[in-house]
Amino acid sequence: MDTMNELPPELLVNILSRLNDSEALARCRVASKILNSLWREIRAVNLICTLSRYSKSRSIAVTPFKTIFKSLIEDSRNIRSVSVGVDRALTGILFDNLIDEDDSDELYLSDVEFVKEWLPRVSEDLEILSISDFWVQSCWRNSEILALVSSNCSKLVKLELKNAWLSVVGLTQMPNLRHLTLEFIRLDDENLEKISDCFSFLQVLNLIGVGGLKEPRIHFLHLKSCHWTVSNAPLSLAIVAPNLLELELKCSKPKSLLLETPRLVKFHLSVENTNGVSFAEFQDLNSLELISPDMFRLISKTHFGNKIRKLAMDSVKSIEESERLKLGLGTLLEAFPGIISLSLSPVTWSNIQTHFQSKGLVRMKGADTLKQITARVQMLDHTSVHQTVSFIVSILSTCTSLTEMRLMIHQNTDPSVRTLLISAFTMNNPSVRWKWGMWAEGIEDMWVSDGA
Repeated sequence: MDTMNELPPELLVNILSRLNDSEALARCRVASKILNSLWREIRAVNLICTLSRYSKSRSIAVTPFKTIFKSLIEDSRNIRSVSVGVDRALTGILFDNLIDEDDSDELYLSDVEFVKEWLPRVSEDLEILSISDFWVQSCWRNSEILALVSSNCSKLVKLELKNAWLSVVGLTQMPNLRHLTLEFIRLDDENLEKISDCFSFLQVLNLIGVGGLKEPRIHFLHLKSCHWTVSNAPLSLAIVAPNLLELELKCSKPKSLLLETPRLVKFHLSVENTNGVSFAEFQDLNSLELISPDMFRLISKTHFGNKIRKLAMDSVKSIEESERLKLGLGTLLEAFPGIISLSLSPVTWSNIQTHFQSKGLVRMKGADTLKQITARVQMLDHTSVHQTVSFIVSILSTCTSLTEMRLMIHQNTDPSVRTLLISAFTMNNPSVRWKWGMWAEGIEDMWVSDGA
């Protein structure tokens, strides 16, 4: 602690402001006189209601969460960032387990009356605001917090709102806002036009599980990055963003999908039913990740552009068994003739190997540019390993520019089978660099060795 006392006050304030939990900050005050003296200078307040704290509050008398939060705001005078919310563990609590919980508002944190009690104190210099509600208490209460924030926080750059029912009534212009996240939000407007009009200079937009929309249309002239996870309801989707560079879009069964994003460079598309998916060719798209059970139809009727160099594909599961015989490596390289790096999920790898066993592999357009393949291989036995070896040998003879193979083998595969597969290639293909790993559902990939 003596060493800490020797640090410059500005550095200590910076350290304290980076703490993710303001309750930890309170403990620091008790432990050190110098930290206690600098308490009021912190620039960030972060307070999360944990599942443990919530459980205690229902059984014993504890200081109300909102009271603790307001005291933190009142004790500080230089705040630039505020984050208040509930722990993700609370989202798993079932309504049936909550007796009379719907009458409580202790964790209804987007309550305008509550926010009015503390926001005026920090609104003038506030740059970052994050509020995460307890859905059980907020889902039936319509909050006008967007209007309150937009009329008071002129310097706000980043806004995050989660687990709430929001209204856009009274929303005003926020020309400095650059980053907006709405996660698990009920938004009862027909579209996002009001948000587009008032947050017209947004550069980053995240819409995760926003429900209540009918014909959602995103229209931002300055948007650079967008992550949109759409509910399972069949909707007509439109994104008009002439300067968008990165898009991650997850939609189940869209009625239609309109993309006017001519400058898109990186695209992650996850879609179940591709019947309504159709858009103009992308001129600058370089990196593409596709997740769909209808992969053959998606790549055969949609033009993603000819500049794609990095491609990742996850077929999830085929809609029909017959689809497995349509998707071959030749199909991929014909659709994406310029790719350098190809990453395949276990199902996709299995599908193209099944296609190879039925129809073989011939020289094809794009085979001369492919340099790297990363594949997750399903669990093998001594019989299937020979089929896999035959398939890979054919790939190596056809894709003459291939210099790196990264194979992830399912961790439940017999070690002797894994050894057999590795030895089949590392000794006989000196021009190819081999990298071996293991994968399993629900865990992170683990690379275990490099080959010559």
